[in-house]
Amino acid sequence: MLTSQRKQLILEKLEAEGQVLSGALSIQFDVSEDTIRRDLRELATEGRLQRVHGGALPASSATAPFSERKSLKIEAKKSVAQRGAQLISSGQVVIIDGGTTTSELITFLPRHLAITVITHSPGIALGLVDHPSIEVILIGGRLYKHSIVTVGAAAIEGINTVHADLFFMGVTGIHPEAGLTTGDYEEACIKRAFSGRAAETIVLASPEKINTASSFVIGDVSLVNTVVVENGTDADWINAVSEKGVSVIMTADHDNESR
Repeated sequence: MLTSQRKQLILEKLEAEGQVLSGALSIQFDVSEDTIRRDLRELATEGRLQRVHGGALPASSATAPFSERKSLKIEAKKSVAQRGAQLISSGQVVIIDGGTTTSELITFLPRHLAITVITHSPGIALGLVDHPSIEVILIGGRLYKHSIVTVGAAAIEGINTVHADLFFMGVTGIHPEAGLTTGDYEEACIKRAFSGRAAETIVLASPEKINTASSFVIGDVSLVNTVVVENGTDADWINAVSEKGVSVIMTADHDNESR
């Protein structure tokens, strides 16, 4: 079998099963584990998968530059963002992470909603400038241009002065075993710090983030209290996440409650 054929079969197996193990692939293709590891390494370099200990997981497409991610799964992002906005109550202090899905979240905040928003995203802050009832606190620091958010020691210092009701965390991958991941080390540190300052952490999980992984771990799935997903999300994934103590809300839930 040609290397290219074996790689394609690995990708097909990964798509079908959500995970591949080096040892099992070695037996399946009758090649050494070194050969499989080389295949996985080359596929990871191409951005086709995320290597983890013992094998690989699907790579998240949510690690692309902000300008490219804006148009990725846009309807799904709007759907989970709209449902997420319904979880916010007047009078709360709400941390909103940077990201394309959270950028959609703020467009669904009612004009009468009186809250305080804390963010390290200049884009989120600017998006709320004309909102009449929302107070905005912008966390400073070094601007990480890829995601257009502030990071570093100054950002951590600002975060440590906060006690919030909710934190809407942006992730690039959420996987029952690999946990919550993102594409940058400093961003992962910031997200952990924000989560530690909020009574409840919420993830708006559009489809490209589900069952995928990126290079840097924010924490275990159990770090999150609630995940908002589209109706029809894979039941096995929902069960696996629920077993970690996470509440899963589907976008159709509110519609069903309204009926």
